[in-house]
Amino acid sequence: MAIRKAKHTIQEFALIRTIARRFARRVSRLVRGIGDDAAVIAASRPIWWHFTTDLLAEGVHFDLSVASAESVGYRAAMANLSDIAAMGAVPRYLLTSLAIPKSFPSARIFDLYEGLMRACRIHDVRLIGGDTSASKAGLFLSITLIGTTSASRALFRNGAHVGDHIYVTGTLGDSFAGLQLLTRGKTSRSTRRNRHQLGRSHRQFLVNRHLRPMARIAEGQWLNNARLATAAIDLSDGLSGDLQHICEESRVGAELDLGKIPISTACRAYAERNGLQPVQMALTGGEDYELLFTAPSRKQATIERQARARGYRVTCIGTIRPHRFGIQMTSSDGTMRPMPVTSYEHFR
Repeated sequence: MAIRKAKHTIQEFALIRTIARRFARRVSRLVRGIGDDAAVIAASRPIWWHFTTDLLAEGVHFDLSVASAESVGYRAAMANLSDIAAMGAVPRYLLTSLAIPKSFPSARIFDLYEGLMRACRIHDVRLIGGDTSASKAGLFLSITLIGTTSASRALFRNGAHVGDHIYVTGTLGDSFAGLQLLTRGKTSRSTRRNRHQLGRSHRQFLVNRHLRPMARIAEGQWLNNARLATAAIDLSDGLSGDLQHICEESRVGAELDLGKIPISTACRAYAERNGLQPVQMALTGGEDYELLFTAPSRKQATIERQARARGYRVTCIGTIRPHRFGIQMTSSDGTMRPMPVTSYEHFR
């Protein structure tokens, strides 16, 4: 674990030793973990290594006034696990780097790591290194996650073909609604009244979908190993933007059936009580960390049968069209119109 010297009230080297003692574990194929200049992993068979990284900034990606440090850590890990899921890979190793404000208590650092490792333990992911620094502008968290697939076996964004069906796992829009409940609930009396009109079970479901998302690791590996999907991406920025990514990489268009987008009862109830359109929430909300994938139409029956047997929720929501078709969406009344891309994008 490389260390940079910085003036900080927290004892840096002691912090790193404590993190290593509490959260790092020995694992096969790990030659060297925390404590050296770099981690070393021994490859034992022909495999592909998958690397993904995220940088999260306080005030941009998370708000510590409405989310605990533990939940921030958990969601950060799940965001990277979701990237690995979209590749159909097995997550293996985690590296974390923190830039810590002077006022940030050391206890909250350990809370953040507890959240990180709670998410990672679900999938037997091991912490093997990282870095620490001081920060003068809030908390910054960078995560690198490493996964593997068999050689020449992975899901990419560029494999969709004309005629493929478009699928999503789970339900969409829930995380957006959960975030709104957390942030708007403290801003006005009218908002609080609307919030209390939503049933407790619905509120808890939506808040948990935001604070405790679940990366679809098993679903991704199923789609990859069974050779069912032609392309895949995780839904982190919203359905409209992520579908565009697949279309751009695959040089195809898409027709989306808005009436088939899976939306939870809780999300519909929230939308109704706040004058929102649930489909719009699903298109633009982001951070659901479900999978969006394409598959040949001839495999529809197989996908639906195997998904039911495994307990996975998978919904067909559209069809891949030629590139000149663009990306269009069909309403319940049969009206077709171009789909605006309104998902979240940094710097826009």
